[in-house]
Amino acid sequence: MFLGLKGAEKFKFIYDKRSNPLTILGYQILGFAAMSYIPFVYGKFETFLILGLFILIWVNDSFAYLTGVSIGKTKLIPSISPNKSVEGFVGGFVATIIASYLLYRYAGVIDLYHWLLYGVIASIIGSVGDLVQSKFKRIAGVKDSGNIMPGHGGIYDRLDSVLYASPFVLLLLSL
Repeated sequence: MFLGLKGAEKFKFIYDKRSNPLTILGYQILGFAAMSYIPFVYGKFETFLILGLFILIWVNDSFAYLTGVSIGKTKLIPSISPNKSVEGFVGGFVATIIASYLLYRYAGVIDLYHWLLYGVIASIIGSVGDLVQSKFKRIAGVKDSGNIMPGHGGIYDRLDSVLYASPFVLLLLSL
């Protein structure tokens, strides 16, 4: 997949002897597969099950950024992502839980308990996915994973949290 990409040298970490390419690509495949199944988990297409994941991830990312920029002091994991703060993480988490409640009130589909767990997964696992993507980029020695979306780090940077959270959301909805 990466061999045909322009600038494939940016993805040298996949071929690094210390990393396992199946593991690195496997989480992407698993994430996309889970994401495609989420709206059908109850036997019919439920728009808000997948749209909810994107909304919660975007709320988490946006409020983590806004909170971190305004009051962030304590670095979360500076060796991987020097600009992320604990305060930003907490701000994103709180906003995501509020958004989960609003999705429950507006969209329904699942009960409040499941929407709140959905928000917890989106916030925590989504943040882990963002940090893992940052680590991959640090290993590869690149700042952004693409330039199609200037200022956003590339399309993959917009999907890293969703890809990581999707299998966990699918597991929650399947229980």
